[in-house]
Amino acid sequence: MRILLTTTSYQDTPGPHHDLLASTGWEIARERGPLPEEKMLEIAGEFDGFLCGDDSITKEVINKSLPHLKVISKYGIGLDKINVEHATAKKIPILFTPGVNHTTVAEHCFGLLLGLTKKIHSNANEVASGSWKAGWKKPVGNEILGKTIGIIGLGRIGKEVAIRASVFGLNIIAYDPFFDEEFANVNGIRKCSNMDEVLCSSDIVSLHCFLNDETHGMINSAKIEQMKDNVIVINCARGELVEAGAMKEGLLSGRVGGYGTDVLDSEPPQENHPLLDAPNCIITSHIASRTHESVERQAGMATRNLISFLNGKDDYTQANKFDS
Repeated sequence: MRILLTTTSYQDTPGPHHDLLASTGWEIARERGPLPEEKMLEIAGEFDGFLCGDDSITKEVINKSLPHLKVISKYGIGLDKINVEHATAKKIPILFTPGVNHTTVAEHCFGLLLGLTKKIHSNANEVASGSWKAGWKKPVGNEILGKTIGIIGLGRIGKEVAIRASVFGLNIIAYDPFFDEEFANVNGIRKCSNMDEVLCSSDIVSLHCFLNDETHGMINSAKIEQMKDNVIVINCARGELVEAGAMKEGLLSGRVGGYGTDVLDSEPPQENHPLLDAPNCIITSHIASRTHESVERQAGMATRNLISFLNGKDDYTQANKFDS
């Protein structure tokens, strides 16, 4: 077997997943992803399996990978970089790892939120640069107690955010097309009828939905005008959910009080990306799920999925379904 391994957090983080993969005796080709379509087309064609992150696995890449490619094992749960429909048509199973990173991503959301509302990030940078403001010049932050947080996407991560929000004394509203009524009742979450109701009723918006035609650019100039003044937006889902130019304008005008994001619409960003110099904006480099504990869980599950499938066992988690 020949496997293409691209995810950097898998490769860079020590843990038992390395020994597990090595124990297979397979030939492992390592690349530093996420790889664009051009690079994938260059190297595809001789691999039995992909152990991938957010690499661009398009229709063309899948076609180039056949007939050798037997399986795609995704390190993570987001499948928007994979042409799932074409992989399914070609009967290529896509394996994924739900339920392994919800704790660490939820924690990261609150790191971004508190960094923005308490001015921690900006003030720490000022102090590091030699500027210690005194008296009335010191920055003044805001409490989150009693504010309303709106969660779009009440899946595993959204639920963990809600649990923590309750402890912080936030009022919680949420929208999910598959809304868990029981969880909401237990945790005091008010159900919203659509995404717009969440966006327009929240002091803080936390995004945890998949990227699709409905959610692409869901926060744009028109929507920002309808949202509350000084709204805080937290995005640990996908960069394309937010129109970067519109968000910068919202931050510059003060309509948006802060934007904390772990994802961008292009990664790594170009030097002139509009959000890199935007005020009241914290950007981390797609590290929300990158803790030692989470990487071990995620990498272990992705590797076990791959091993089980290629060894003809059935104890793997598959995202797409088709008749064998």
